[in-house]
Amino acid sequence: MLSRLWLVALVPLTLLAGCNNTLNPLCGSARPAPLIASLSPSTVTFADVQNGVMLSVNGSQFVPASELVINGKTLAASATSDKQLQVMLTTSVISGPGKVNVKVVTPSGGTSDVGCSSGGTSSVLALTVK
Repeated sequence: MLSRLWLVALVPLTLLAGCNNTLNPLCGSARPAPLIASLSPSTVTFADVQNGVMLSVNGSQFVPASELVINGKTLAASATSDKQLQVMLTTSVISGPGKVNVKVVTPSGGTSDVGCSSGGTSSVLALTVK
């Protein structure tokens, strides 16, 4: 009887450990990894950048703590929804024409829960500056 009790007690813990956040009910405070789909606009002129141009990053699983990383420089972004982030591009961010790498980073949240991942980094998209 005792061995059967141990088996019942261990099965739920084994099933939850290593599960993704959607299946693990203990992951309520964990943040999802961001997914990046497109940039709007995807091409700008350097004159636009000199005047200040708004960049919208579209995707999913964005949270207010998500940040944009543009050519290695981390920028605070405005999360207009869980599908869009916006940031103003200026010459303090982009110094001249060329390809500019853009990605989204979401810092980890409450990760003390067993089997939970939190935050992450999206893939990279290129913004063309002419």
